[in-house]
Formats: sequence, structure tokens, C-alpha cells
Amino acid sequence: MKSIEIEKLKDRVIAGGFITETEAQQLVATPHKDTLYAAANEIRESLVGTHLDMCSITNARSGKCSEDCKWCSQSAHHKTNVEEYEMVDRHFAVNQAIINASKGVNRYSLVTSGRTISNANLDELCLVYEEIDKKADIHMCASMGLLNKEQLAKLKNTGVKHYHCNLETAPSFFHTLCSTHTAEEKMQTIAWAKEVGLGICSGGIIGMGETMQHRIEMAFALHNLGVDSIPINILNPIEGTPLEGSERLSDEDILTTFAVFRFVNPKAQIRFAGGRDQIKHIEQQALKSGVSAALVGDLLTTIGSNIDEDKNSFTKAGFHVGKV
Repeated sequence: MKSIEIEKLKDRVIAGGFITETEAQQLVATPHKDTLYAAANEIRESLVGTHLDMCSITNARSGKCSEDCKWCSQSAHHKTNVEEYEMVDRHFAVNQAIINASKGVNRYSLVTSGRTISNANLDELCLVYEEIDKKADIHMCASMGLLNKEQLAKLKNTGVKHYHCNLETAPSFFHTLCSTHTAEEKMQTIAWAKEVGLGICSGGIIGMGETMQHRIEMAFALHNLGVDSIPINILNPIEGTPLEGSERLSDEDILTTFAVFRFVNPKAQIRFAGGRDQIKHIEQQALKSGVSAALVGDLLTTIGSNIDEDKNSFTKAGFHVGKV
């Protein structure tokens, strides 16, 4: 695709139109990568703005997961050194929310390992959310696996605003990475979350052996689901998992993925997530290739980022940070 054709697609998207899957494939194949990245940045500036949406998470239950996802250190099927515990300390979780709010982080989520959680554990975590709601000025999110509609409604009634359930990869590729649940089950959970009035956060991991065509498929699947926030993780190959020897992606692969996701999902928050340590050297480029949000602070089982350093980096790229 020529630069002038990229510019025409950009203008169409900014005007409220959308691109086709064929056009996305042509964007990926273009030799004019700088034009592609700059166009994605213009779409972000026009339709999302210059505020960078920061979120943070706390690992509310760790390890002993029954699912066999090949990328995950928390799976009981893999031999990793992940810490295991049944439920996070309530005071710790609440304090983390308070600290993050004080640093200008917009959103805070409790994340649990496992296929889903019991009603008893959900009740316990709802008490944590109730206390957070009283003590911290922060938008509350949750990520607790394949919950049913009644459980999702309970979270909504407790004050949770967004539910996170990653597609992880293209629906057609998912079965090669996990055999204990399906992409369709994930999409059902997302549909139920939307039905009860929750916003949706869903993205995936790149670098798990998928093709760029698979990433395009995932981008359109997220578009069709009406996802508000799309975290893009870069695989951190963890020793003891089946993907521990995975080849790292090129910088161009990563930047092109961010840009194409922006073209396909022009109004969504395209969010830095796991694996940011691998792209520190291109972070400023990525921030000008369609990215509009970031997961900050420590991650589930790996060290994340320093929030104050992140804020300086985001400001350097021309973003505003802090509360909206």
C-alpha cells in the first residue's frame, strides 16, 4: 500500500468510517511503515485525545490454575516458581488502590487465577471493592475468568465499571494454545458482561507463534465485540511453560501491530500491557503509533514499571497524565 492510500484510509477512519480486513492486510504489508505509524497516531489524537489512561492491577488469587494455557506461569499444568495463595489480604488490596489513586492512576483491577471463582470468593472480593469505593478515587475493574451473568451483575452492583477477559489471540488460533476452555466461552462472558452494563477490557498476547493475519483477526473480533479497552501484551516467555523458547518479535512487528489495531479499533484505548520491558527502546515510537493507555506498576507474576518514570515518559511523548 502506498503512502497516499494510507492517508486516505486514515481520513476515512477519522471521518467515522472503518477499514476492511483486506485493507488491514495491505496496511501490514506496506513498506511505508513510518507513514502507517504516523497515521495511527493522528487517528488516536483525533478520536481518543491526548490523555493517557493509566490502570493498575493486584493479583488477588495466584497459581493453581486448572487451565492449560501455554503462556501462563499460573497454570498447574506447568512447572514454574509462581507464588501460590488463595486470596489477597483485603487491607493490602485496598491500600494498593489508594496508592495508585494518589499517583493519578485512573483504574484499578483485582485479578484472580483460575477458570472462574466461587460465589464465596466473589462475595469476599466484593467486600474489598466496597472498601475501595469508600477510600479511593479510582475507577474499579475486575478480571476473574469465565464468570456467569449473575456473578457479573453482582460485581456491577458493587461498583465495578469494567470487566476484563482477554481473547488472548485470534479465535481460530486459540485452540492451539489452550485446550481447557474456548474462545467462544470467552466471548460469551464478554457478552454477558455487556448485558449487565459493564464496560469491556479485552485484548491479547502477541508473540505466541501466531501470524500477523491472526492478529488482524483478533483486532476485528474485538471490534465486533465493541471492546472499550484493548491491552496488547508482548509475550514474556516464562521458564517452565510450553512457550519458554519462543522467538522474540521484531520492533517492526510490534509497532505495526499497535498501528493496525488503532486503525481497526479507532476509538478504543489501545493499551500497553505485559512485556513492556522488552520494548523500552521503542517506547516513544510506540506511544506515537496508536497507543493511548498503559498498565502501570507491578504485573501479576512479573515486575512491571515505575509509575513516576512512566508518567515522565508519557508526558515526553505529548500525553497528559493523571485524573481526567
